Amino acid sequence: MSRSTTAIPFRVNTARAVCDASLRQAMDYSTRTFSAKRAEGTAQVPLEEWRERASAIRMQVLDNLADYVDRFSANATRAGAVVHRAKDAQIARDTVAAILKDRGIKMVVKAKSMVTEEIHLNKRLEEIGIEPVETDLGEYIVQIAGETPSHILAPAIHKSRKDIGRLFADKLGIEYTDDPEVLTKVARRVLREKFLAAKAGITGANFAIADTGSLVIFTNEGNGRMVTTLPRLHVAVLSVEKVIPSLADLSTFVRLLPRSASGQILSSYLSVITGTRKQGETTGAREIHIVLVDNGRSEIVKGEFREILKCIRCSACMNVCPVYKVIGGHAYGCTYPGPMGIVLTAVLEGMERAHPLQDATTFCGACVEVCPVKVPLSKLLRRLRERRAEQRLTPLVERLAMFGFGTVTQSPALFGLGQRMSWSVWPLLKDFSRSKLFVRLPRPARKTFKRSMS
Repeated sequence: MSRSTTAIPFRVNTARAVCDASLRQAMDYSTRTFSAKRAEGTAQVPLEEWRERASAIRMQVLDNLADYVDRFSANATRAGAVVHRAKDAQIARDTVAAILKDRGIKMVVKAKSMVTEEIHLNKRLEEIGIEPVETDLGEYIVQIAGETPSHILAPAIHKSRKDIGRLFADKLGIEYTDDPEVLTKVARRVLREKFLAAKAGITGANFAIADTGSLVIFTNEGNGRMVTTLPRLHVAVLSVEKVIPSLADLSTFVRLLPRSASGQILSSYLSVITGTRKQGETTGAREIHIVLVDNGRSEIVKGEFREILKCIRCSACMNVCPVYKVIGGHAYGCTYPGPMGIVLTAVLEGMERAHPLQDATTFCGACVEVCPVKVPLSKLLRRLRERRAEQRLTPLVERLAMFGFGTVTQSPALFGLGQRMSWSVWPLLKDFSRSKLFVRLPRPARKTFKRSMS
């Protein structure tokens, strides 16, 4: 678990993001599209029944997490995989680096994986001379742009096709075009060479089946299959809470995850990988290493924010969040953006770093309504806001202002006096305050609503 005392500059990031008209346009279009497709995909199914079942499965795992992880590890080992336990991000990075370095790997192809973003794996590999190549189209775009993902499902959601056209022209030396089909073909041509040359592939996993030791990977591009079948070596990096009890339980998530993420009835590709290539099989890795990343989750599961570990990374909460839809993922300044990201960042990285993110919620509850596993995000977000106040992590001026406001609102006489004075005091505040807040807000009414009705 990473702990830092440097607070995320969320307000600075947000001020920059809301001034970016191109970003706002891209975010508005993409999130509205995802939300509309989700609504369409869930309209004619017993959604609440599925959500209840999925939530119960996830809670069953969290209540017995160590036992399920042990069972998965034993069965994965029996199927031919080598399982590594990583207590924290550094151990996880070093484990993957050692596996690749010991086998002389110089270049590795990667499928989209948020946990490798969490542990900053790419940077570690580059430090030891190994080139990591992201092969998901969105991940590839942000990688060559020198950026991090802005969304856990659509990493390049913040970019328009013109942005990508200019990026490809600059980085890949092609003639500028903003035709999505042409741009996709260019990326496919470049990445196909990487697939054929790579001796190792790295993936995450959406789920891990305890009873069979299987890895389950949902993808909408063929890159996931290429990464796990062409190279001789497959390294899967996943966090421990991804375990579910059995293949029978998987059917619930096969129905829920694609619909919640993008409105699809099924993902384009669903891979269930159990151990290494068997005799007589023509595809699949001959060597599989599974790195189970804890990074604080064994402690989180014991605490009051444990239900955030039910999250299956569908991104539905981001697509409906009124804050995320305006500012995008980069403004959050962390691996996981959106409502689930606020909570997960706080428990993974500490409140000293994550407390500014508590401003990134309106408590509207939309995230709770769409979560496929019923994570009580509003409750968790409210508790984090309370913890920020308890730990006195807000600026002194803000604390004094809220104390003053609370004092005034408890006294009808003081509140009425403040209302009467506001009309004359407001222009002085606008003239002498350094804050732009008073410029943006309207001048109070000369006559209050109560007085106008009397």
